[in-house]
Amino acid sequence: MKLFSCPSCDQIVFFHNTLCERCGHALGYEPLSNRMLALEPDPESGFWVSVGRGARGERWKYCENYQYGVCNWLLAADSPETLSLASRFNKTIPDLSNPENVTLWRRMEFAKQQLIYTLLRLRLPLMTADEAQEGLSFDFLTSDPQTGGNVMTGHDLGHITIALVEADDAEREKRRTSMGEPYRTLLGHFRHEIGHWYWDRLVRDGGALEECRAVFGNDEEDYGEALQRHYANGPRPNWQEEYVSAYSGAHAWEDFAETWAHYLHIVDSLETGGAWGITLQPRLDREGILTTDLDFKVYDDSTRIEEIAEAWTALSGALNSLNRSMGLQDVYPFVLSPIVVGKLAFIHDLVHGRVGHAAKQGVSEDLAKDQQPSTALPA
Repeated sequence: MKLFSCPSCDQIVFFHNTLCERCGHALGYEPLSNRMLALEPDPESGFWVSVGRGARGERWKYCENYQYGVCNWLLAADSPETLSLASRFNKTIPDLSNPENVTLWRRMEFAKQQLIYTLLRLRLPLMTADEAQEGLSFDFLTSDPQTGGNVMTGHDLGHITIALVEADDAEREKRRTSMGEPYRTLLGHFRHEIGHWYWDRLVRDGGALEECRAVFGNDEEDYGEALQRHYANGPRPNWQEEYVSAYSGAHAWEDFAETWAHYLHIVDSLETGGAWGITLQPRLDREGILTTDLDFKVYDDSTRIEEIAEAWTALSGALNSLNRSMGLQDVYPFVLSPIVVGKLAFIHDLVHGRVGHAAKQGVSEDLAKDQQPSTALPA
């Protein structure tokens, strides 16, 4: 993501920070303008006042979940809402009387906030379950409410369930190893499951079914049977030639969701690399050194998927090499074949409104109302 600085003293600060360690000002993230604000308490009103660079003395309040240390997102002081744009999608949160649950929930929220950051940057539609049929909602569960057994992470008609235990690093690594996965992260779960929701929004309801089937295959294949076959027989032979992951080959829906997740991985990481001023020189050609400059606008409609894929090949290679130097596993243990790049191109065109008829509309008007004095979407 972009690099933030404290508006009061220009110290580099990070997305989840609530305090500037240099000047001591409180910090909060304002999502619709994509700004980190420096704040001072206003004793008369009980709210916070923005100060420093670009401040106009606006009054703000933190999300209600700020009290648990899980959300630093801001709302306008006069907003009737108490939950931030990110927190309003929650349907079920863990029992907070258990301190361990609070720790795991914090990790959940941080991953979800990073997900929503990227969706806002891409100006993708976002609406809650209260605003629209099959609107987006999240359950973070410790056990299945129907059976009391293990929670299955998944998506159903806009409702995303993620097992709270996935926020436990040791348990998640245990699951990754037992399932033979090269990569398993909390943020990856969010990005994958939201891909299923956007398939419904942008493909099914967006008039893009035929174009999508031409790229990802027949989504009408029986889903349950396809998964049973995948788990019984293992990945398809030579899956690396056609799919971004072994699981992608299980069903067309999973191929779409996995490719969607990787697209979000890539654009978010490239924005981060560009924000830090990273320039890579991955190889020599006949004309000398080919320099890959990451300082391009990865979220712009005009950016080509070829630019994104080339820059990502260079950046992921550098990141993997750095990790190996530290004795760690690869950051990105995947290879983008030409067919996979073609699938990423479909996702790229889909999110930028070049496939189907789904309009790029950003957050719903109801969700954005009273969020801030100016409702400009992120630049």
